[in-house]
Amino acid sequence: MSMTTVPVLVDDESARAYEAASAETKRKIALILGLHLRDLVDPRRMTLSEVMDRMGAKAEQRGLTPEILESILYPLMA
Repeated sequence: MSMTTVPVLVDDESARAYEAASAETKRKIALILGLHLRDLVDPRRMTLSEVMDRMGAKAEQRGLTPEILESILYPLMA
């Protein structure tokens, strides 16, 4: 799969957290964003709420628990 870098504006705290994240965490973030970017920018496809609900349902089906999600995201917010 070909990859391209795209600029995404985020708040300063999020940028610092991303920069401090491990390569593995950055890879996970890129995968999550890449999977849903088209749905987020094309309003004919789904609303943001629908995308978020769908993401949550898929994650749950794949075994992602709130505890696992917290272990992934918490280092980014700390």
